[in-house]
Amino acid sequence: MKNAILKSEGLTKNFADTKNSKASPVLDNVSLEICRGDFTVIMGSSGAGKSTLLYCLSLMDSVTDGKVFYKNEDITHFSEKEKAALRRGEFGFAFQEPHLVSDLSIEENLLVAGYASKKYGAKEVRQKCQNLLQTIGLEKIRAHLPSQVSGGQAQRASLARAVINDPGILFADEPTGALNRSNADSVLDLLTSLNKNGQTILMVTHDIRTASRANRILYIRDGKIISHLELEPYEADEQKGQERLSQLTGWLEGLGW
Repeated sequence: MKNAILKSEGLTKNFADTKNSKASPVLDNVSLEICRGDFTVIMGSSGAGKSTLLYCLSLMDSVTDGKVFYKNEDITHFSEKEKAALRRGEFGFAFQEPHLVSDLSIEENLLVAGYASKKYGAKEVRQKCQNLLQTIGLEKIRAHLPSQVSGGQAQRASLARAVINDPGILFADEPTGALNRSNADSVLDLLTSLNKNGQTILMVTHDIRTASRANRILYIRDGKIISHLELEPYEADEQKGQERLSQLTGWLEGLGW
């Protein structure tokens, strides 16, 4: 039986509507559970609240009402110091842009993240860094600066940096949104591999091919989760992949996608 690693209860987020001088709900009483080892994707139209939900769950944004729990602990009103410690040691982040430190090498970007959490000793961080660079195929360009590598390589390095401290959950916001198909596939392959090795992932995307890598898809509309789809774990099989895409596409069309 799966255990929830992250959950929300009655999560609400309002933004001030200056034109009408009243609060406008972006998230409306959202309750959900993210289970250990799952690859969960949040989908929905533009403005539905996808990224806001991700940011509230990861404490990158505050909530108006409701609660967020991580490993059964209420983290909703953590202090800024407590939030920072949680992000360094327990949460990993990947965005549409890699956000690598421009004057540090690929290897140094990973090492700095590893040292910052103080979760592991220096020797172990260096070993983990070496293993990750080998896994993602960037060992030969480890000394390159971010400006000297391709967009796909930079994004893979960003993902490696996000997981160097073995986070309980990896939050990803459109991590393939700025990549061509070839580079996007390499990033998706890495995400799939991480998940197969036990990494819990919560990702926002608008792309059906990207979403098809997940085993659970949540659909959000007007700040509410209105439906969800459960899929079998992803397999790198062309026929099964097409069947998976057809199932997902049919589900989305039924929701008015």
